[in-house]
Amino acid sequence: MRGPHNIIRLIRTGATMVRTGAMNVVLDAFEAPRALRIVAYGLGWPFQWLGYKGDENMPAATRALTALGPAYIKFGQVLSTRPDVVGDDLARQLRVLQDKLPAFSRDAAVEQVERELGRPIGEVFSEFSEPIAAASIAQVHKARLVDSGREVAVKVLRPGIERAFNRDVDAFYFAARIVDIFAPGARRLRPMDVVEHFDGVVQGELDLRLESAAASEFAANTQNDEGFQLPQILWNHSSRRVMTLGWADGTALGDNDALDAAGHNRPALAERVLTLFLRHALRDGYFHADMHQGNLKVADNGDIIAYDFGIMGHIDEYTRRVYAEILYGFIKRDYRRVAEVHFEAGYVPANQDVDEFARALRAVGEPIFGMDADRISMGRLLNYLFEVTERFGMETRTELILLQRTMVVVEGVARSLNPHMNIWETAHPVVEDYIKSSIGPKAVINDLAKTAKVMARFGPRLPGLVEKALVAQSSEPEERPNGGKAWLVPGGLGLVGGVVISALAFWGF
Repeated sequence: MRGPHNIIRLIRTGATMVRTGAMNVVLDAFEAPRALRIVAYGLGWPFQWLGYKGDENMPAATRALTALGPAYIKFGQVLSTRPDVVGDDLARQLRVLQDKLPAFSRDAAVEQVERELGRPIGEVFSEFSEPIAAASIAQVHKARLVDSGREVAVKVLRPGIERAFNRDVDAFYFAARIVDIFAPGARRLRPMDVVEHFDGVVQGELDLRLESAAASEFAANTQNDEGFQLPQILWNHSSRRVMTLGWADGTALGDNDALDAAGHNRPALAERVLTLFLRHALRDGYFHADMHQGNLKVADNGDIIAYDFGIMGHIDEYTRRVYAEILYGFIKRDYRRVAEVHFEAGYVPANQDVDEFARALRAVGEPIFGMDADRISMGRLLNYLFEVTERFGMETRTELILLQRTMVVVEGVARSLNPHMNIWETAHPVVEDYIKSSIGPKAVINDLAKTAKVMARFGPRLPGLVEKALVAQSSEPEERPNGGKAWLVPGGLGLVGGVVISALAFWGF
């Protein structure tokens, strides 16, 4: 229920931040101005008695987000990958949110496994460990199969997680509605659509059957990617709240000391993380959308192992081409072309000035080139980009939310491995290869071939469509300037003309 009762939830959020001491930490990390600090404390301080106390053994920010619930934890996971935005201290505090949250009991996990698989646990697993990792949605146990003796990982949803998450998202919907009503200038960000999109993504994460299917599809797409591994899904031992997959040994990608001790090349790993993401997003249009350090390991042979497939991103072929052209334009520093692509795709209203927009984009892109990553203030860069989008009336593109979010996370992961990495130089060859294959002459031929297949499928229906169009055109005459009559197809030439031209083209005329 998205009613006013959510006001208490939002006030409690601010109160929890004050009570746990997280408010100071967060405001300092973002270098918040004095006016914003006054407003933040004004909303939270009088009600701090309503705030959750949290685990006093945790750092302030982690303590607050953990106490507030799974949706807040998800947000903290993203920030933990961006020390360039929130600072090294806060990023380290938040990193425990990835896979080191308090676990629920082994007995509760066993009860769920038996209920979901319909058998006593001893008939399925000869060994079933205490939890070895716990995140916001689920936790993982190491087990051994009775029939084969194979070591596996068993993922089990947290008891009551659906209700807890829905409570958080309910408050987010209410907050988004308040923004819509009382902050008209923020409507272009489409807060309701953003929350709805986030809700849909995580609802999918709460059904492990969907995660198993996503992992299977992802494995099929990436089976030939060098230096990349995925654990195998065991469908016979998986269900809605339980997922079983092959055990993957490796070093945590977030443990730089352990990676160095194992002799892994961190700069090479940083480049591979970024290029793999770009390749999956551009080549396949299907990518791992939760690629923080807690979901990545490095095998002994140097391969990157990914797991936790609850959040996967999908973008259609047209959007991939637009995204690639924008990236490529930035890489080539062709800001005019980047601006034109935004207008062509409808991302910027047509009444805006393309030259002005190109100059604004230049101010965003130029500071990046010829500069080490550790000298770039990503926080200031993001703030300026936000100002640019607001100035030119750009609306939030909900279909790109996961792509943009994952790009931020992946860049943060890569820079945690190599702080001097230049994202644009690393992305250049991947994006250039995609541009050549998707926008050049080869792409035109492929598009024509796809069109021919569609025409072949609907070819038998063309005569009927033409007949219907001809009947319809006889219904409404239009006066010509010279007084004659012109019989028009409703909607203009689009229907009859499109059908006839497509048919002629298909049959070689």
